[in-house]
Amino acid sequence: MITTSGLTKVYRSRGREVTALDGVDLHVREGEVYGVIGQSGAGKSSLIRCVNLLERPTSGTVTVAGQELTALAGSGPRAGRRLREARSRIGMVFQHFNLLSSRSVQDNVELPLEILGLSGRERARKARELLDLVGLSDKARSYPGQLSGGQKQRVGIARALAGDPKVLLSDEATSALDPETTRSILELLRDLNRRLGLTVLLITHEMDVVKTVCDSAALMANGRIVESGTVDELLATPGSELAAALFPVSGAASGADRTVVDITFHGDAATRPVISELSRTYNVDISILGAAMDTVGGRQVGRMRIELPGRFEENVVPIGFLREQGLQVDIAPPEASPASGAPRASEGAGAAGATGPDLVKDGAK
Repeated sequence: MITTSGLTKVYRSRGREVTALDGVDLHVREGEVYGVIGQSGAGKSSLIRCVNLLERPTSGTVTVAGQELTALAGSGPRAGRRLREARSRIGMVFQHFNLLSSRSVQDNVELPLEILGLSGRERARKARELLDLVGLSDKARSYPGQLSGGQKQRVGIARALAGDPKVLLSDEATSALDPETTRSILELLRDLNRRLGLTVLLITHEMDVVKTVCDSAALMANGRIVESGTVDELLATPGSELAAALFPVSGAASGADRTVVDITFHGDAATRPVISELSRTYNVDISILGAAMDTVGGRQVGRMRIELPGRFEENVVPIGFLREQGLQVDIAPPEASPASGAPRASEGAGAAGATGPDLVKDGAK
């Protein structure tokens, strides 16, 4: 549904050049919720603004719903009209709502319908339907100053849906909201995704947002996508920074004669009592050092760090048993930090420049 190929954006100012996007290849499948996360300056906002051509890419292509938008970005009234028509099928939700304070809630939702040339009666009918869809039918005559932050964002979502878009772009839509309101907005986005068949591309700095609502995710750094995939694929990838950040585990070995392993649960294995089976089968005492489990897409997934008695050579059979159960098993490094199951920036962050938990700590945007 959304594809970028070799997408590059270079900003030029006073003789200086800043590369915000450096050959980004992105593929968002139809009907999925796709999250992009990264530190401040990683290029996330430039990416989402280039997807709907609010920013013109320096090079590369953007294709949405089978239509190459970058091919419509030429000069002349005809090209401009075709681009506006294409953009009308892409909804955009902003971090700071961008509502007009002088217009009522219903009038704010009607604004894009006015631009599309609908009659007053058609605009009013459509706006009421959309406000009902986002749970604000009783606020139609209120003004933005009378609404809470969550209600304002619901108005912004209703306005973004006015043109019956196939794609919804969300630029940090929940970062200005409290946790409870964030959950309600995420539930609304997921509900709209399912009911309307919307494809959602969202920018966020919150790992919980990705874990709660996203089917797939990508990590951006220095204008590039350094890791991407479905949540299941990420969990099954050894050393995945996103998997470690989504499901962080902690705990260090209690002694030199201990083996610490990280186990990733996904698919059917997540619901089986694998650890207790291991303990009974091999009569081994297992210490659970840390675990992070959650339900993603209706399935239980997560990671666990356990300690086995004895060195690695003495635990080849138990570790083999775990792998036979369909689990991803990785030997935790001896220097594993008690505070995080992800590698430190100097130990394998590579082009990403920081580990997953650092993204949350730094308030990445």
